[in-house]
Amino acid sequence: MRLPVDDEIYNVNAVWLGPPGKTLPFRARYVAYAVGAAVFVLLQIFERRLGIGIGFFALAYTLMVTVGVTKVILRVVDHDRPLSAVLCGLINEVNAPRAQTRGKTSTMRPARVRAVPPRPGRIRLRGRHFATEGLNDGATP
Repeated sequence: MRLPVDDEIYNVNAVWLGPPGKTLPFRARYVAYAVGAAVFVLLQIFERRLGIGIGFFALAYTLMVTVGVTKVILRVVDHDRPLSAVLCGLINEVNAPRAQTRGKTSTMRPARVRAVPPRPGRIRLRGRHFATEGLNDGATP
């Protein structure tokens, strides 16, 4: 649960409401305009690379996606955690060294793996023969 801040300085939002008497229908922080513009330009570049032309519906969908992505990004940005800190944290997380997750490949040869240990009285000698039969359990010295 998040409690509201008691400090007076944090109660002031850095927002632009529009010209006097003609305010905008929404409240957005200054950082939202910069993030929204950057997201819009990146989406436009992405659409041009995909071969989508500039049209009414393409721009409308791009604006809707821009608003959604900007809202998601700005949920983690506030006065205690500025956008630069969030971007540095993202870059550090992506570039951090990771543990090796790739499995190691090994080869098992069934002829050398014993599923059941031999009974003590029936040891068969393979390879080198030892003087005492009880010392050899099938393993090489």
